[in-house]
Amino acid sequence: MEHVERSSGRPKSHEHSKDNVGLACHWEGGESERLKEDKTRAKNWKRWGSFTSERQWGTVREDYSPDGSCWEYFPHDHARSRVYRWGEDAILGFTDRQCRLAFGLSFWNGKDPILKERLFGLTGPEGNHGEDVKEEYFYLRSTPTHSYMKGLYKYPQNEYPYEDLVHTNRNRSKLELEYELADTGVFDQNEYWDCQIEYAKGAPNDILIRVTLSNRSKKAAEIHFAPNLWYRNTWSFNDEHEDDNDRRVIEIDGKHPSLLRTRNPMGPYSFECEAFRDDFVLPDGVTFIEPPKWLFTENETNTDKVYGVPSSQPYVKDAFHEYIVGGNQEAVNPKNQGSKASAYIHLSVEGESEVVLNFRLFDEREYSFFKKDRGATEKSSTKRSTESEKKLSSDGSFGTAYHESFKRAIREHDEFYKQIIPSTLTTEEYEVCLQGFAGMLWSKQFYYYSVREWLNGDPGNPPPPDSRKKGRNSNWLHLFNRDVISMPDKWEYPWYAIWDCAFHQITIGLIDPEYAKSQLLLFLREWYMHPSGCLPAYEFAFGDVNPPVHCYAVWRVYKQNPDILWLEQCFQKLIINFTWWVNRSEGSNLFHSMGFLGLDNISIFDRSKPLPDGGQLRQSDGTSWVAFTCLYMLKIALELANKSSPANEDMASKFFEHFTLIAEAMNKLTEDSDGVDGLWDPEDGFYYDALEKPNGESILLKVRSLVGLTPLFACGNIPEDATEKLPGFRKRSQWFVTHRKELASQISLLNEVTLVDNEDGEAVAAKKLFLLSIPKEDRVRSVLKYMFDENEFLSRYGIRSLSKFHESHPYTYRSDSGEEHRAAYLPAESDSGMFGGNSNWRGAIWMPMNFLLIEALDRFDHFYGDDLKVEYPTGSGNKKSLYDCSMNLCQRLAEIFLPDKDGNRPCHLNNPLFRTEHWKNLIYFHEHFDGNTGRGVGATHQTGWTGLVVNCLFKVGEQREARKKACSLHSVEENFETFDATYWSEVEEPSLEYERQQRGYDSIEEMMESLFHNEPWNYRNLFLVYAGEKDPCTVEVPQMVLS
Repeated sequence: MEHVERSSGRPKSHEHSKDNVGLACHWEGGESERLKEDKTRAKNWKRWGSFTSERQWGTVREDYSPDGSCWEYFPHDHARSRVYRWGEDAILGFTDRQCRLAFGLSFWNGKDPILKERLFGLTGPEGNHGEDVKEEYFYLRSTPTHSYMKGLYKYPQNEYPYEDLVHTNRNRSKLELEYELADTGVFDQNEYWDCQIEYAKGAPNDILIRVTLSNRSKKAAEIHFAPNLWYRNTWSFNDEHEDDNDRRVIEIDGKHPSLLRTRNPMGPYSFECEAFRDDFVLPDGVTFIEPPKWLFTENETNTDKVYGVPSSQPYVKDAFHEYIVGGNQEAVNPKNQGSKASAYIHLSVEGESEVVLNFRLFDEREYSFFKKDRGATEKSSTKRSTESEKKLSSDGSFGTAYHESFKRAIREHDEFYKQIIPSTLTTEEYEVCLQGFAGMLWSKQFYYYSVREWLNGDPGNPPPPDSRKKGRNSNWLHLFNRDVISMPDKWEYPWYAIWDCAFHQITIGLIDPEYAKSQLLLFLREWYMHPSGCLPAYEFAFGDVNPPVHCYAVWRVYKQNPDILWLEQCFQKLIINFTWWVNRSEGSNLFHSMGFLGLDNISIFDRSKPLPDGGQLRQSDGTSWVAFTCLYMLKIALELANKSSPANEDMASKFFEHFTLIAEAMNKLTEDSDGVDGLWDPEDGFYYDALEKPNGESILLKVRSLVGLTPLFACGNIPEDATEKLPGFRKRSQWFVTHRKELASQISLLNEVTLVDNEDGEAVAAKKLFLLSIPKEDRVRSVLKYMFDENEFLSRYGIRSLSKFHESHPYTYRSDSGEEHRAAYLPAESDSGMFGGNSNWRGAIWMPMNFLLIEALDRFDHFYGDDLKVEYPTGSGNKKSLYDCSMNLCQRLAEIFLPDKDGNRPCHLNNPLFRTEHWKNLIYFHEHFDGNTGRGVGATHQTGWTGLVVNCLFKVGEQREARKKACSLHSVEENFETFDATYWSEVEEPSLEYERQQRGYDSIEEMMESLFHNEPWNYRNLFLVYAGEKDPCTVEVPQMVLS
């Protein structure tokens, strides 16, 4: 087949959108320079960042129980009194990359039973839908080097309802919604504090900290504010991986009461608080209830409280709680020293007033006040020159230079993102991108876990029970993790998940390709990857099987920022991992018994456990994932063979042939396909899992879900010029065409297409493009008919994980023993405790799977172009190219986070708080979303893979830029009436009627007028989409729509 790609507003190469080119080399400005300096190791800009966890308690790492009951072994109630072994947690904290020295916020409103030093939430057994943080906090801004960061925590002025949250959620059923903090009424009448923290770097080790406490109530209120600086306890565990295990000491500088000083392996550090200075002046409406005071204790366990055993130390971890909340003056060290310190500030703030408190943490060798001491003070941490003392006694620490540093940091943050985020995005879309990137960067965490040491127990502590030696992760003795890693959610999932992390890098790669590359390579290292080739899934069970998206992420990040050496490093290890996957097929090329594959409850069975009546489950998604990996391994092998290592030509042939074998097995295309039924159902025109019973009977499990859409992922275009210099590969592929004609004719393989790829749309020399795909064209059409049906998969907010058809037609399978297994449409929360019950794949919308579907549509469109158009939505009568369908899906997904005409964001489900002044610009990036309403479900801060909405918005912005360039736009009278009279006849009424119904307007006219005034870009988009199917670029558009 042949076609010529027309200039239809598609970008030049839309297969991977704008982020498939290395943009980093074109960036300019302060943040770009920092990234370059960090890459070349000229300056260590990434040493400090938001690397503390938000929940260290209740994790596998801190669990030394005999039965692996991590929630019970180290509960929240122990966290304030008990030392952590493997990390630290904090509220919007900051620490170095090895979490030696940490900073975090703490508060008391005078009413709570405990000092608020960490975020509270329900454990897995306590929540009616699993673990869930019960706090309101937001990641607002961050640069890749953490040179500027901004976060917000909302702290109630009335007593925090700990017992109410636990009791009410525990007594709710799985059919009810979770009981959230806002439901308790603690934010009514705005009786809460907005606690905003900003970090800026004056130098790599000069951390400026600005905290703004805003009383949102109309009444005056008191707040006890106690930001902490402390050392992670390594000395109690004799940690052999530390430079030394001496107890760290923080103490007041003898001559400057506002200054703390300390020494550690990083060097001599000081910490200063402006409020302790004699010349500090509070703003009007703010007063000290008592003078600010430094508090000191040790980061040591209060064994008396936790275990009923007298503590060896008089000053222990919970001393600040005892001092501030309990009123125990003897709880803190009167000698003003310890491994944990706090700047205790007790304030009264008038209603609707605020106070700004400034702090600074710095390496004395880097900070200008101490530079003169570099050669003279190594022997003493307290001796300083007279000149330095004079400077320090001035206002220099928090004077003009301090405030200018913040202004510069904010300006450079804004300039950096202005170069990256498409200029065609609206203000609201731009804000989604900024908070999406911020969430990605705030979610980095120092993750420390040495399985061998964890199983053997710690020196000086009771030996763990022998049952642990054969329990959780006992066959992962090689695993040693001690790195900053992207977390899915630092409270709900404060541990990495391998496929989550791969998706993270596709978004992070847009702004920090070096970090993205380092993360992907890290998991392929010997101290992460199992000797068998298995990549570690997550700490609850490193051997669990997650979808193999690592290879895909490597290729995507490479295309963002080409680095052939890095690609080859990854490829060598990915071959080992691929071999591990192939060995699970037992030669059939249909992959079975591979576990739940990250999709939790999507099947009628728990796929991680033995099946009823024995037998095996032939998995459509598992098989498709391996084929998907084959294609990306093929792409990498071709790239390496062409650009660095010709020997990889043979590897390309290997992956080419392996893909065809899997495709054959999936589709049962030949009579000799191992005697195994394929997974395609010709009656329904859809892919399903198949249950192969011990007697040889094979039953298709007709649940229409993502399991049957996953084969769409396994498609890839190979341009002819990628094989021109590879005669061996061409010869082998030609043999395949000659000798396996029956297979080549039944899947979309080796078809030819003429491309126009000149930037100006002009014809150039014809090139051939080859498409490898599991489903052939007719099967693509059949699957998409379901996917784009609003009564099946297509929601207003994206593609559902399970068809809505099963709402009224649940699928039921009865085993030979009479046990019934059932799958029904559940748009939001799960109705069972399978996999913890806090995630649901039976109807909810999941961003990463939608993103993969969008990219698959682009790849198909890149090959078929306008020769393959489908009804979108199914039954609407509107024929669209797959590229246009993918664009619309991007817009649907983005709509989840964008306010409508009444200020409601679907992700917040009409929560009135998020329409008020101090909430309306705040966005949560939930784990997944209600398939009907777009309401956010599950973890609230899973910016990790939900941050892929940023990539979707980039794609939307790129399309707008392409259309602006391609279309000849002329000015007309700039008013709505003229537009309506001149162009209304060009617009397809049925399509606009569909949009009217989706948006909830009474008439098309009302919708268009509202969009014109409130959402001009959406107004313009509607016009361009519907102003003539043949070529919208031939229609004149009023200039006012573009402004």
